[in-house]
Parts: sequence; structure tokens; C-alpha cells
Amino acid sequence: MQSARSGSVTRLAVVGAVAAVLALSACGPENDNSAVPPPPTRPTTEPVSTPSAGQPAAPTASTTARPTAPPTATAPSPASAKPTAPTAPTGKRQVVEARTAGGLARTTGPDAVSDVPVDPGEMRDGMHLVVANYDRAGQTSGRRILLVAVDNVPEDPAKRREHLWRGLIDYAQQHGSTGDPTSGVPYAAGPLGGSLECLQLPAAPTTDVLCGWSDASTAGVALFPKSTPAEAAALFAGMRGDIEK
Repeated sequence: MQSARSGSVTRLAVVGAVAAVLALSACGPENDNSAVPPPPTRPTTEPVSTPSAGQPAAPTASTTARPTAPPTATAPSPASAKPTAPTAPTGKRQVVEARTAGGLARTTGPDAVSDVPVDPGEMRDGMHLVVANYDRAGQTSGRRILLVAVDNVPEDPAKRREHLWRGLIDYAQQHGSTGDPTSGVPYAAGPLGGSLECLQLPAAPTTDVLCGWSDASTAGVALFPKSTPAEAAALFAGMRGDIEK
């Protein structure tokens, strides 16, 4: 009787142990919800705090992370970049072959001068030479007024005038004038200033007259057939105003 009871107790103990093992297996890690990490959550936007009055606003991430662009240099305007053109020196003028000079018309056609009958002297770059004949009013034949002028003279313009005069005297004596010239007489030079002188070839009431001017940079001479010094000087001053600019 005693052995039967003890065997029943033993069977109950074994059954209890098995039940305990099964209970522990049911509570294993694969069924433990605490061991599974929760799903990731989406971060929420941080609220922007509004600064109170008198308090500076905190910089946001965009303003602190982005560097400010350096100031660009202002390019000069075309007007300021363009250099100023130098002005011409005072007193510098040039000579031109005017179609009319002192009311006289330049000779055209076969009677016009076709070469340089008077040596103008040294000519350099930038210099201008004018050689032309001019007709008196109504003149259709005979000897014309011959004018020779040059500008930007490198030496003393008065010396260049003397050189032109010597060449013009030779030309006049080869074309009908006789005798030696008289000394030059000064006359009014007109609004262009400088010096204007005339001389006769030879001394006579009406004969060939040579006139010449010189100023700071130009010189010119002219031969007036059958004239007087006073008449030629007045006409020459008027011609110079149209030839020298």
C-alpha cells in the first residue's frame, strides 16, 4: 500500500516537472515581445520659436550653413575708362588747298600748276604742302598767282619762309621777272598773327611782288604778277585766312 502511494507521488512529480519545462519554453525569447525593438518613428519638425520684442532672432540652420557671397568689384564705366584725347598744342595749325582763297578761285584745267616749282625744304611725316595757282577776278589767261605753303615746320618758321622766298625769286626770274628784289617790308598779318612781309622784284610802281608769312608752325609765300606791295599784302592776308586753318 505504501509502495503504491509513493509511485503515485513520483509520477505526479515527473508530470509537474514536465509541465514546468513546457511553461518555460512557451515564455522563450522568440515569444518575448520585450526583446523586439519598436519600429522607427518619423522625426517631427522642431517648432520655430518666435523671438519676443527686443530679443534678436536665433539663426536658422540655412543662414548659418550658407556663406555669404563676397562683394563684386564695380567695373568702370566706358566713359571713365576711355582715356581723354590730348588737345592740340596752342598755335599749331595746318595748311589746306582751298578752292577759293581771299575771294580768288583756284586755277583748274591745263593752266593749273602740275608740279612743285619751288623747293619746299625738308618735309617730314605729319607735314602738309600746298602748291596752287589762283586767278584774279575775270582772269582767263596770263600769269597766275602762285602760292606755296607748308605746316608743322621743324625749324624756325621764319627760316623756312626765307628758304621759300629764295626758291620763289628764282622761279619769278625764270618766268619774266628781272632785277634783284628789294628788302622785305612788314605789313598787317591779319587775325592769324605772326609776321607778313612783301618785297618787289624790281623796284617799280607796278611789277612782280613776293609776299610771305610765318607764325608758330607754318610758313607760306606767294608771287603776285604786276602788283604793288600794299595791294599784294592785303590780298595775301585774305588768302592766308582760307589756306591756314
